Amino acid sequence: MESEDNPMMITAVMVLESPLDMRRFRRVLRERLLAFDRFRQRVVRRGDAAWWSEDPHFNLNNHVHIVGLPGQAGKRELEQLVGDLASTPLDFRHPLWQTHIVDHYHQGSVVIARLHHCIADGIALVQVLLSLTDESPEPEVHPVKARSRRRPSLNPSRRVLGSAQRLARVLLGEALTLARRPGRIRELADQAFHVSEALAYVGLMPRDPPGPLKGQLCGRKRVAWATPLDLAEVKRIAHALDGTVNDVLMTTATGALRNYLGAQNQAIERGIHVTVPFNLRPLDQPIRSLGNRFGFVIAHMPIDIPGVRARYEAVREHMRALKHSPQPMIFYGMLNAFGWGSDRLERTALNILSDKATLLMTNVPGPQKPLYIAGSRLLQPMVWAPQSGHIGLGLTIFSYAGEVQFGVVADTNLIPRPSELARQFTESFAELVREVDAGSTPTKSTARKRRPPSTPPPDSSIG
Repeated sequence: MESEDNPMMITAVMVLESPLDMRRFRRVLRERLLAFDRFRQRVVRRGDAAWWSEDPHFNLNNHVHIVGLPGQAGKRELEQLVGDLASTPLDFRHPLWQTHIVDHYHQGSVVIARLHHCIADGIALVQVLLSLTDESPEPEVHPVKARSRRRPSLNPSRRVLGSAQRLARVLLGEALTLARRPGRIRELADQAFHVSEALAYVGLMPRDPPGPLKGQLCGRKRVAWATPLDLAEVKRIAHALDGTVNDVLMTTATGALRNYLGAQNQAIERGIHVTVPFNLRPLDQPIRSLGNRFGFVIAHMPIDIPGVRARYEAVREHMRALKHSPQPMIFYGMLNAFGWGSDRLERTALNILSDKATLLMTNVPGPQKPLYIAGSRLLQPMVWAPQSGHIGLGLTIFSYAGEVQFGVVADTNLIPRPSELARQFTESFAELVREVDAGSTPTKSTARKRRPPSTPPPDSSIG
């Protein structure tokens, strides 16, 4: 999935309130991050085969770099540094991760981490990064209990054999279930219909045409992040609109894109599609082993709808339909199948899938209590997932400690100044707030409460 224009890295920024204790930070890395073998191993490739091998020259200092920003540098200079790092591929001769520590950023420090996607999926890597944190500034350091001592080969033939064995066990179990429960046949038939329907939908979905947000990439990236939103306020708006926090944030991102294009005097003729990674891991369980366990859905963003309320309702209905879609598992299976094939097959298939969308968007629910890294309080975290294929724009939503963070990463050929798009996110949410506070349309639940007892229920018949 790696390409010259899109290195497959998760890039994270963690702004700290106070200077980072480097000695203590290295101790945390040794006892928690290096508990996972993958962070001490490198990828060895031979043809289309690849496997993990212990790095005989591993040295933690090769992965921890202390850097500084010029003069009284601030957020803009930090965003430029993160963009430069996000554009720089990791060295496959060594374990695929790096950290850069920015000293003297305001009164504190910043940790910039880059982790390759082949180590694990984004949700798993976010959880690994969160395992470096504590709920108090002076905790006892406990090593992470990682079960990654086995070293599976990435050889395609072995992976196919393992999958075939698992499939045989599943089929045997299903056969026994069908013998005991004939009604299960109808359930499987319904599932097969929905899966076939989703496959047909994905296969027949037209590609998003080139436009101001989708075009030729240069490989140079820039990042930006907005002023955080108050999560309580987001929940209030979601409740007032009879929807979810996810509906509100997706609508806010849709409005931000529309406002940005309008400010650039770009015509908006149609909606666009967005690839949304979908976690397939249990969120209530700690990461015991790494690897990729994610699917994704292709969602519609109605940037062509001018009205705030109408745009929200379109997003809400589409998100409700996706909740019951088999798309995540279908795409998970497709990604696995591509991984078994040659590099050329994988690149071709990913380009076909990425052509159907204009951007990638991730929404990660983070911890709601303040956290500390080596004694320094974490003020603002941000994570960007890598784009693949021909996609050159990524949006990230990350909730933490009662706030919602919004970030942008973009190829400079598409968006040279992503800070302008980040500012539109704040304005787009303000539009939703004004719409709700104006009280133009009560929610369904509110309308039912306000109806006088003598008023009969509305006629639900058609005609």
